[in-house]
Amino acid sequence: QVQLVESGGGLVQAGGSLRLSCAASGTIFSINAMGWYRQSPGKQRELVASITSGGGTTYADSVKGRFTISRDNAKNTVYLQMNSLQPEDTAVYYCNAGVATRSLVYARPYWGQGTQVTVSS
Repeated sequence: QVQLVESGGGLVQAGGSLRLSCAASGTIFSINAMGWYRQSPGKQRELVASITSGGGTTYADSVKGRFTISRDNAKNTVYLQMNSLQPEDTAVYYCNAGVATRSLVYARPYWGQGTQVTVSS
């Protein structure tokens, strides 16, 4: 079993910053890409940012220049530094990771439970 545990969400005023963390634990052989998604009421879950095991990153256009994704492979942890937050960033943020639980097994996606980020105007 693999668990992803997120932390760092909360309430912040517009223009403020938050840092999300997501730690993977359990039976882990390797972790491929890790990422952050978000979902607000009435909308589909969308990719915010992702990072490969080698450090390559991808960002949604709406967060480029404001959010930074990083990871610590030794700790199986991914981070999302969010600066210049705006009310439209309000959502539940979910961590995702592609995890192989043993060698010669394809990685499968795992999800965290989500953490609420609320940005007040």
